[in-house]
Amino acid sequence: MQNDLNTNPLIKKNHIELRSKIRDFAEKEIRPIAAKLDDEARFSQQLTKRMGEIGLLGITIPKEYGGQNLDTLSYIIAVEELARVDSSQAATVAAHNSLGIAPICNYGTKEQKSHYLPKLTTGDSLWAFGLTEADAGSDVTRIKTKAELSDGKWNINGSKLFITNSASDCSAGITVLAISGERNNKKELSVILVDKHTSGYSTEPISNKMLWRAVDTGKISFNNCRVPEKNLLGERGRGAHIMLETLDSGRLSIAAIGLGLAQGAFEMALEYSRKRHQFEQPIGKFQSIAFKLADMQIKLELARNTLYKVCWQKDAKLPFTKEAALIKLYCSEIAKEIADEAVQIHGAYGLMKNNDIERFYRDQRILQIGEGTSEILRVLISRHLGL
Repeated sequence: MQNDLNTNPLIKKNHIELRSKIRDFAEKEIRPIAAKLDDEARFSQQLTKRMGEIGLLGITIPKEYGGQNLDTLSYIIAVEELARVDSSQAATVAAHNSLGIAPICNYGTKEQKSHYLPKLTTGDSLWAFGLTEADAGSDVTRIKTKAELSDGKWNINGSKLFITNSASDCSAGITVLAISGERNNKKELSVILVDKHTSGYSTEPISNKMLWRAVDTGKISFNNCRVPEKNLLGERGRGAHIMLETLDSGRLSIAAIGLGLAQGAFEMALEYSRKRHQFEQPIGKFQSIAFKLADMQIKLELARNTLYKVCWQKDAKLPFTKEAALIKLYCSEIAKEIADEAVQIHGAYGLMKNNDIERFYRDQRILQIGEGTSEILRVLISRHLGL
């Protein structure tokens, strides 16, 4: 089965070796405890540390800052392989790489990159990206968090909600999108780096989640948080631009989670269809089941080829905003469809908590919401069509 995933012409020897390495890690160190972490709704700092040790937290970051300096496809394959076993661990890696440290690497000053990145690639510390608020998500213009500059410092007040990697002990801080002023009667948005130990910075874990239960999800509050003016990331007033470019890349990692989850669900359904017997033969021999599995294979092949192509576009510095939206939408949708059909193939057994497919069925639901809802992505794609 693994060899079937390496037939794309964009796949090189180093990609094959990386896939094998991450799959081995996921099978040996994540799979044995994934269900328990989910059941206990517990974020694992130990697993996070291990993922840092094998180079998963800083995959595309230059080596001078502690990263692996690998290409986008390598990163996406790694996330895909983690999600094949456990979406929670894949989400931790994806949020940290795409939303947490990528903006610092892409827009930070030499001083900012040297200060933050080396300690954010080891697994000891994670970094978050703060966009979503209680009244702002798809509509970024509704954010209320404010940053006022006075006496050489930013004074930040407001809150962020549903932020990944924000509330555990190893969370080191956040890149916060805030209103920094007004231009032409419109909100001026900027992004600012805020360390967790800043006075007035408080976090609250979010519990009782249906999905990604082993992910550190939190609410962050800022009460007169004062940080140096030099903590501004990129240019003042370019916050929306930085946020949108960050989301473009982030959508590739969410697509990878969808693809990996769908692959794992498909493999479980295929295995079950071979060992479950009814009417004196494996249920996979029945056309109704065989066709479900054939359709899953088609969707996986199309999704993987397209996702890998968009990774190539990104690294070739070609426009990929529309394509990122397209593949994130498609992978989210096939994850939903394949997980649902996989449960159907398992029958009543697929509804039990002790069956991994039940966890996969729950975990896929966030993919149609996070980093651009399916509805918003359709709006974005239609605009690229000139509609």
